Amino acid sequence: MKTLVSVFMVAGMILQAPQHPGTPTPEQIAWHEMEIQMFLCLDPCTWQGREYDDHSTPLEQINPVSLDTEQWCEAAKSFGAKQILFVAKHTGGFCWWPTETTEYCVRNISWKNRKGDVLGDLAASCRRHGLKLGVYIYPGDDQWGAGIGSGGKTADPAKQEEYNEVLRRQWTEVLTRYGEISELWFDGSCVIELGDIIQQYAPKAMVFQGPHATLRWPGNEKGIAPEPAWQTVKRANALSGGATGAHSDPDGDAWLPMEMDTTLLDHKWFWGPDTDHMLKPLDTLMEIYLKSVGRGGVLLLNATPNTSGLIPESHLARYRKFGAAIKRLYENKKGETSGEGTEFEIRFDAPTSVTHTVIKEDIRRGHAVREFRVEGLVNDVWILLAQGEPIGYKRIDTFEKVEVKALRLHITKSAATPNILQFAAYEANDPLAPLQESGKAEGIPIESWKDVKLSQDWQTVEVDLSPAIRKPGEYIIMIQQSDKGGALETTDAMVLIAGVEAPRHITPLDRPNAWRIQRTDQVTSDEKGRTTLRLRTRCIAGGQCEADLLLREATP
Repeated sequence: MKTLVSVFMVAGMILQAPQHPGTPTPEQIAWHEMEIQMFLCLDPCTWQGREYDDHSTPLEQINPVSLDTEQWCEAAKSFGAKQILFVAKHTGGFCWWPTETTEYCVRNISWKNRKGDVLGDLAASCRRHGLKLGVYIYPGDDQWGAGIGSGGKTADPAKQEEYNEVLRRQWTEVLTRYGEISELWFDGSCVIELGDIIQQYAPKAMVFQGPHATLRWPGNEKGIAPEPAWQTVKRANALSGGATGAHSDPDGDAWLPMEMDTTLLDHKWFWGPDTDHMLKPLDTLMEIYLKSVGRGGVLLLNATPNTSGLIPESHLARYRKFGAAIKRLYENKKGETSGEGTEFEIRFDAPTSVTHTVIKEDIRRGHAVREFRVEGLVNDVWILLAQGEPIGYKRIDTFEKVEVKALRLHITKSAATPNILQFAAYEANDPLAPLQESGKAEGIPIESWKDVKLSQDWQTVEVDLSPAIRKPGEYIIMIQQSDKGGALETTDAMVLIAGVEAPRHITPLDRPNAWRIQRTDQVTSDEKGRTTLRLRTRCIAGGQCEADLLLREATP
């Protein structure tokens, strides 16, 4: 029997079986090694000053006359990105390559005399700059009634088969025309079968969400991995197409690492005028870096070309400062060691100032390290500087500057003999404060729930959650009853996004009348930004109920 990675089909789904359960494939290891990517969002909604295309802009008005994919690549490299992930088609269905599937595409705009191909230009630029290329094609399409959160399911079942063929042709075009595509992005999962196309044309590509996923969403758009940041899940969750950071499991049998996506403009994915005040400060970007790359994942930082097709100079300046700050984080190394075992020391000839450590584990063995401590020898006494779980591909721990005669990494719990590729100590050239966790958020009462009159009869109620869900993320919603009155019973809970049922985005929790809700799409002030909970409910065992509907952000 061969012991190499095998690929096989089960019920139309691609399963990649590593040599040992809970360990990454070679492609996943290469993905980890990128550490940083650049998202790139350009769409007709850029001309509309919106986050979603409402088809109000005539195609002849879309003319990014200065569009320069070389500039995009230089921007990515300025902050250390190794790949550009390009939004080639967003929710409105406009395609930035000359597709044969729709007239709503780049060949019908005036740019380059209707002969332009942005995806083709970008693919060529990426090759020249040594960058990998990923492609985002939204699984749905407003033109087909497959709205946000639909995963490609059309509101009219009679259109489903035809749209399935459109999406399959779009992916086939992209994967056969533009060279190697290293990552495929299915925002909000995908219900249309594409496994055969992926296997035929991009068998080594990383896949974000969907039933063929090799990557998952952390559950927020803050660019932050949940703590602890286990990169493994149960295989059943991996195959669900919608696993997030909430499914992390140190004993999971599938390596499904988290990709942390976030905006440069807080919180806006597409360019708009007069938005420089929304640029994230450098210290915020560095905190994001430490809580994404520093927790063993990959950071996906957005870029927003303007209507001329260029990334604004103010954004470029922020990228350059971010890249320089990352380099400075690693410039002043004080010492390092490596090897197998559970205890490692770095000794100094004299008291030495340190501010942070970087630890790398050989993830070919999976999460061997389960718990660890970093201690410093101060006045001949070992003091605790950092502790946590896990280590994984990379772990960065910061602490107040301290002078030590030695540093010690003590692995207090492990599932196998750890192989530590690096245990290194640094003194930061920039101030670094210890990373603080915000803790569990408090539940916010949903005011519209108070208008619901509970009775002994079953009733269907819809509650607008929009006042409490203002950004994409994962949320916990629960009904909290008072001690008096009858018991509340609920059934058929469903989340609606922009009025469309999204069953993949609601999961019941282990306690009664509690659910986890995912809002993967951008939240806006119009109808598309609305998130609604619909359920059937009644009051039993007493006939009267008093309860609050509470919503809080899930970890982190």
